[in-house]
Amino acid sequence: MDYGTLQGIITVIVMLVFIGIFAWAYGSRRKSRFDEAANLVFSDEDDSKQLKNKDSGEQK
Repeated sequence: MDYGTLQGIITVIVMLVFIGIFAWAYGSRRKSRFDEAANLVFSDEDDSKQLKNKDSGEQK
């Protein structure tokens, strides 16, 4: 096996791994989980606003 054949095999393996990750990320079974994770940023803002309001009320 020469260097060119090894390089071709590695290229095919990397391409298959990439296609596998792509299929996993864009699979329909994971859409709800990714949508929930995307909205976590906004729920943290609501929690921090409530904490700020609670803290400012205690200082008065």
